[in-house]
Amino acid sequence: MSETPAEAPAAAAAEVPAEAQAAGPEPSYEPAAPAPLGIGRTPTGHAEVDAQLDRLADVDHLAADGHAEVYEDVHQGLRSALTALDARPVPSPHSHPSPDHRP
Repeated sequence: MSETPAEAPAAAAAEVPAEAQAAGPEPSYEPAAPAPLGIGRTPTGHAEVDAQLDRLADVDHLAADGHAEVYEDVHQGLRSALTALDARPVPSPHSHPSPDHRP
């Protein structure tokens, strides 16, 4: 007996064990869509640092290959904020030395 092309898929499905058919469709090997990790960010009270930490939320909407750029940007911003803490304050041009500080 010869099968018509329309009957061939049905015959092939009949040869698959019942357990495999019951398992459902084969898993997809496509990458999952970006999704938020759900990690909360606690404000530090330092506006510049908080802005950098808020920037981390951008990775929730990017594919993994876009994460490195955001992480590098945040890292540079945090380094700048730390470096600014070590910098000596520049005297304002309007400040005058007090009389107690004579050379």
